[in-house]
Amino acid sequence: MVREDDVSVDELSQVSSFGDVKPMRLRAQYPADSVENHVEYILVASFDIDRGSVMEHQYPGPISGDETMLAELMLPDQTHMRSQDWTIFFLHKDTSQEEEEKEARRERRRKGKQKENQDVDGEDTTAGAEEYDDDDYSESEDEMDPDGPPLVYVLNLVNTKQDNTVKRGAIVKAMAICTRHPFLHIYKPLLLLALEEYFRAPVMETLASLYNALNAMDLSLLPKLSQFENFVLQATDAKDMFIEKFEQIIRQRRSEEAERASLPSASSADMQRKNYAPPRDTHEFESRVLYNGVPVPIKVPTVLSPETVGDFSLVKLIQTFSTPHMTQPQPFALHPHLTTSGAYTHPIIVLVNALLTQKRIIFLGHNRPSGEVAEAVLAACALASGGMLRGFVRHAFPYTDLTKVDDLLKVPGFIAGVTNPAFSYKPEWWDLLCDLPTGRMKISNKIELPQATEGQVFFQSQGIPVGIYPSGGDSKGAVDPTGDTHFMENLLTSIANRHGENAIRAKWRSWVLKFARIAAAFEETVYGASALFVGSHETEENVYGVSGHGYVWPDEISKLRELAANVHRVEGWRNTRSYYSFIQDLARQWEKRPVRGIDLHHQHDKLRCLKLTHDQSAAIYLALARCVEEAGGPKPSPSPSDTDLSTTTTSRSLTIANDPDRKPGEQLQYDTVLQLLCVIPETNSGLFYVSLGLFHPRQDVRAAVVKLLERIIEHPAGRHFWATLGKFAKLAFFRVKREEGREAKT
Repeated sequence: MVREDDVSVDELSQVSSFGDVKPMRLRAQYPADSVENHVEYILVASFDIDRGSVMEHQYPGPISGDETMLAELMLPDQTHMRSQDWTIFFLHKDTSQEEEEKEARRERRRKGKQKENQDVDGEDTTAGAEEYDDDDYSESEDEMDPDGPPLVYVLNLVNTKQDNTVKRGAIVKAMAICTRHPFLHIYKPLLLLALEEYFRAPVMETLASLYNALNAMDLSLLPKLSQFENFVLQATDAKDMFIEKFEQIIRQRRSEEAERASLPSASSADMQRKNYAPPRDTHEFESRVLYNGVPVPIKVPTVLSPETVGDFSLVKLIQTFSTPHMTQPQPFALHPHLTTSGAYTHPIIVLVNALLTQKRIIFLGHNRPSGEVAEAVLAACALASGGMLRGFVRHAFPYTDLTKVDDLLKVPGFIAGVTNPAFSYKPEWWDLLCDLPTGRMKISNKIELPQATEGQVFFQSQGIPVGIYPSGGDSKGAVDPTGDTHFMENLLTSIANRHGENAIRAKWRSWVLKFARIAAAFEETVYGASALFVGSHETEENVYGVSGHGYVWPDEISKLRELAANVHRVEGWRNTRSYYSFIQDLARQWEKRPVRGIDLHHQHDKLRCLKLTHDQSAAIYLALARCVEEAGGPKPSPSPSDTDLSTTTTSRSLTIANDPDRKPGEQLQYDTVLQLLCVIPETNSGLFYVSLGLFHPRQDVRAAVVKLLERIIEHPAGRHFWATLGKFAKLAFFRVKREEGREAKT
């Protein structure tokens, strides 16, 4: 007799697995045959006592723009006071010629696809793979450039070497790497070696060797994941999540090498078999760069969230401004958009509010390295983005100085890092000043106050207080209508308990997601409809036996109270870049969603937050099970337990995305399970609330939940969620399966 404890996930997935169907050919994020380089330019600047900041070399050619300005950015203020300093800045490079080349490549791929479609008799798996690559290629290009030409990210290293033979007594040189990759921090070890080499040999060949070594880095075994796969990978700490993708792309490479080796023209290099191994942690891809005979290990993040540039720490940013506030709180000057919890609003909440409502923000680090203020700027962008919102990095200046203040003030809602204290004496230049050495923030006395809005009038006319400001510096016992005070307390507890950077980022993503959903409910309540509810009409058609969309509150009073508390913050956000970009992103994502006739997040929140009747909860469990089952296609001979999943099938199924050629099957079911896992991330409750359906009084509901969990167990990502589920729920799962087995025998 086999005990439930002894049944492994592998044994459960032997009957039906997503791996049984031959997978489509995977495309690499950075293909080996790509025409795009990892690094586009290498720059070297130096400080001359007579001429100031001077650009010495540019490789492989001159970069467009003002050379003097670039040299000044590469040599920040007071750099001679430190032996080493890092700087990051961005360039908006003209890419009209590159766009023409991309369009020509797209046209060639389209013609090749049409030719393959005409030649039906010669179609094989390779042709199908190329067709898949073409779709994926176009999709990736659209996702890369949603705001226009991609930024050029510049990582700059400054070194100061004492030398009594020169006028100033020191030689100051800076070397910068210009790349389109936002993970530019991986190049730091190479930049350290290269700049040291340049001090010994200040010639163009030194730059050329670094340029060639960096662009020879092989990232072609890093698979391109879908939007849902990216989210799930970031939401879990499992080191082997989607390891199957890496194994598959390795098999593809070995197959290609074996094919080349079999050709008569194969060289000795083609005949040599290389060893490939999947990564130890799928969150990072390990490669290496061979520079001057030294193999330098490199770790590239598998997934990058929007607005995530470089290597920064949210924990460090939060602690910098939280510690002074906790030990000696000081009141802020009240502003409706910023102090949403009153004069003693937590500084981090003030910062996020300023970012969301597109205020001008300065991070000041007097007598601090420029790299420190740059990290604070990048962390702030990621903080407000939560991996969801865009529009911050493109208007960020990780480091700038007084000579560029005129250009800075032309940018609405900038986020800038400076080291010159003169900025603090010009409150008309900024709306929020964040002083890194003291850990204090200051709201400008020149900040513009917002006008009264429709939302404010709407709630005031109903007698609901808008903008409740608790008094006193002690938050305990004070009114917390927005929930921000409670959130920050939990966040600081997590930091104190050393939960780690990933856990803090996940919490902030949840906060930003909640804010966006509250904003959508606010618009629907005040204005009657919301652009943030893309496709809400489809979720109200009761296709799966349930309806509803958006954020869930326990009752109407709680809903109105929280909406009223967020009036100013939401109204301030509704006219910003990030708001309009988010609407565009939601529209694009909606077209790609495998399940559109049900708001999975809304239904799961109802299970989590509300006290439902047995019939109400049964409808939700049956709907979740049915949408996953239908995505896999009709079954040839349904069992009695499947009847409830198919009796309410409508003639127009909304499980299929907006592509008439995409039929139900293993791939659609794979994506549907991923979509469900995205609303129940492992970092929160996981499968707990879904598993409660195993204890439902109705037998058909228990059977449906078992089938749903079986699909999740079979899923490459779902098996990790099953592994974290409690033993009590797993025992209930096997108990229901035994009941089904006995009924089938009788």
